[in-house]
Amino acid sequence: MAWCARDRGIVGEAAVDFIRQFKADIALIGISGIEPDGSLRDFDLREVKVAQTIISHAREVWLAADQSKFNRPAMVQVATLAQIDRLFTDAPPPEPFPALLRDASVDTTVAG
Repeated sequence: MAWCARDRGIVGEAAVDFIRQFKADIALIGISGIEPDGSLRDFDLREVKVAQTIISHAREVWLAADQSKFNRPAMVQVATLAQIDRLFTDAPPPEPFPALLRDASVDTTVAG
């Protein structure tokens, strides 16, 4: 079992094996960056594997990403906007994201 020192979460194969046992109605994920091509990215490959497993075992996927995540590059692709059902953010997404979100049918909620 591997611990992520930054947030004290369980990551890696132990977490993946556990998640594979379930089908969730809603998966709420976070990421490190959303690039202008619509890819959702992170820095830690172990965390990416867990997030990908959560996405594949959920009926709906919700993404929480504050405004600093837009146009922020990161190394490893987690998913694409097409795999997300809802986005929750704190400011209107900058260009080119409104069109990307619309084309991917992502329901976007901007917190007040």
